[in-house]
Amino acid sequence: MASKAAKLRSKRASSKAGRPRKENVERYPSGDIKRHETEKEALSVALEARKRIHGLSENNALAGYTLGRMYLDGSISDEQRKAGDEYAEIIARYHRMVGIPAPSARAQSLFSVKGHDGEVTDSLAKRARDASNRMMEVTGILLRCEDGPQVKGTVHNLCVMDYEHLRGMAPQQLLWLKRGLNALIKAKELREKGKSVMSWDITSSELSVV
Repeated sequence: MASKAAKLRSKRASSKAGRPRKENVERYPSGDIKRHETEKEALSVALEARKRIHGLSENNALAGYTLGRMYLDGSISDEQRKAGDEYAEIIARYHRMVGIPAPSARAQSLFSVKGHDGEVTDSLAKRARDASNRMMEVTGILLRCEDGPQVKGTVHNLCVMDYEHLRGMAPQQLLWLKRGLNALIKAKELREKGKSVMSWDITSSELSVV
């Protein structure tokens, strides 16, 4: 039979146990979990919650975010949805490349590119500059619209922040949204016709891990 002292030591050890140490995660030399690992966990929790709330399946990608659901509702066209998706990708890449935490689970899910944890190489610095330039270009397109600040805010809050309540936005907000998305579509069409120097497409080669 264990002595009273042994039982006391066992009880103290149990009380200090806390949560079990997470395995198979990247850590800094200090032992702290790296930021992109904690972001990944937060994203997983958010996506699981969304699936429970909306009854989503793995294959129902468009129903997995507010902009996609608005397209399925018939509130916006497929072309407008694609413009919103590309805007969100540009903003998400900007956050990743300059090392700023993703502003939402939606933005976090768009890219698997890791933010840099150490030395900044010339290649990484160039990618960060390119990402910043693209972000400023698309932001400028939205701000130059009539009611620019409202247009930019509506597009950003829906496409990047993924606010669910905007699915039932008021008619005026829907007007701002479509105005902004149409401006992005027009700017891209002009660029593809060689009438603009803008180059904010994201190519498949840029999706590789830095």
